Amino acid sequence: MTEFVLVAGAWLGSWAWDGVVPELRAAGHGVHALTLSGLAEKQGVQAGQQIHVQDIVGEIERLDLRDVVLVGHSYAGIPVGQAAERIGDRLAHVVFVDSNVPADGESFLSAWPGGQAMVEASMAANGGFWAPLTEADYHGQGLTEEQIARIVGATPHPGATLSEPAVLARPLGGLPATYIKCLLDGAEPTDDVAELLKSEHWRLVEMDTGHWPMFSQPRELARILLRCAGPS
Repeated sequence: MTEFVLVAGAWLGSWAWDGVVPELRAAGHGVHALTLSGLAEKQGVQAGQQIHVQDIVGEIERLDLRDVVLVGHSYAGIPVGQAAERIGDRLAHVVFVDSNVPADGESFLSAWPGGQAMVEASMAANGGFWAPLTEADYHGQGLTEEQIARIVGATPHPGATLSEPAVLARPLGGLPATYIKCLLDGAEPTDDVAELLKSEHWRLVEMDTGHWPMFSQPRELARILLRCAGPS
């Protein structure tokens, strides 16, 4: 039995996976949707990027999970990528869902120069937190009005998690990985992801939807995750 550990991106908690979890459980697997510190029901808890890495590693070790498919969406690809190398032989596969990927010594913000000023301005105006997106920001991403209504009003995202650098002991390309590219959010992977996809251990899967497939296409996303289950 595979153990799926699901981590959503900025502003979101474990609730973001509500449409995906039943599909994975129906296939007979263990599923653990995780809320990172400072978000959703953990709002107010101290949070930095390395705390988020430890949130993931700690949960896997606490539950003594094996044959883990570790899934990170958007921002969460950064702590998930670091956690994947730290859990050693517990890892079966890591899945990056239209996500950022960690680079040693780089933060979320330093690796996104085009968005850094915008995020820092939001943090300055919101007490050090990155304010959630507005309803208009979700248009054009394959979401229904009902789905957008579920996401709007999510938790402000702790700024320290965005400015703290990643720590990797070895190249990320050595991990068994799948990168899911959501085409409504851009037809091509970013340059750093494209470089990783040259590795024999990485593969690319495309979804014809936007940046939040756990809302827009949860069953299709679950089917892709199920194909990642088991030894790579």
